[in-house]
Amino acid sequence: MTFDIEGPALAHTIRGEGPTLVLIHGIVHRQHAWDSVIETLAQHRRVVTVDLPGHGDSPELPTEEFDLGPWIVAELERFLEHVAVDGEKPHVAGNSLGGYFALELAARGSVASATALSPAGFFRGHWDQTRALLVFRLLRALSRVISPIAPAVMRSVVGRTIANGVFYAKPWRVPAATATIDALSITTNRAIDAAGNAVPRFSIPVDEDVPVTVAWGRRDWVLPVYQAPLVRRTFPQADVTTYAGLGHVPMSDDPELVASILLRGSRTVSQSA
Repeated sequence: MTFDIEGPALAHTIRGEGPTLVLIHGIVHRQHAWDSVIETLAQHRRVVTVDLPGHGDSPELPTEEFDLGPWIVAELERFLEHVAVDGEKPHVAGNSLGGYFALELAARGSVASATALSPAGFFRGHWDQTRALLVFRLLRALSRVISPIAPAVMRSVVGRTIANGVFYAKPWRVPAATATIDALSITTNRAIDAAGNAVPRFSIPVDEDVPVTVAWGRRDWVLPVYQAPLVRRTFPQADVTTYAGLGHVPMSDDPELVASILLRGSRTVSQSA
């Protein structure tokens, strides 16, 4: 299901009923990143998964030479208006770069709540951002080498574990098809380069009335857990928790735990779940 949003539509899927919860994936991923938690979430929420610009079936980024953050946030705000029901403010949740977008939407007061899983935007200095980008660029170089045999590598439990250990605490749990899509996506994804031109920042003043939940995996090697204490400097209302056994992309590491975090973060005052 798609909607026109003053230009090419962002590819997305809607499942379930209840308060709207929009899920925003991280860099080089797409809607499938949330597959392991969708069934549980859709029992309680109207769940919208979306491919960010430059990812999946959504339109390509206009160029690598621009500030990625503000442009995509503006696209997401228009998107939220079209997927909202009866003028509601949707809840949002995101992982990694998607977590940054979710929090920026909260800072602007554009959403009912925001839940972020290992969000970008809390680097401890330029060196820290450079280190994170270097991880993606090294993985891209490796993926380009193995791309001709990527499907065969990812069908192997050992292959998936070695290739995806940076992103997941339990990479063997990632479906082979998902791992293959990610391996091929990273080889050509222009968002990696565009992110290198971006300076992550949040709107000031932050709307402190928007509930914010942040969950950070202690086995995150992309955005290490030492960044988590910086969250409350920007979002004093945030509920920040770190979790053992979760990696940078935690959805398949522990689907039940992650689903519970997303449901808790998106509940309203009148809801118990």
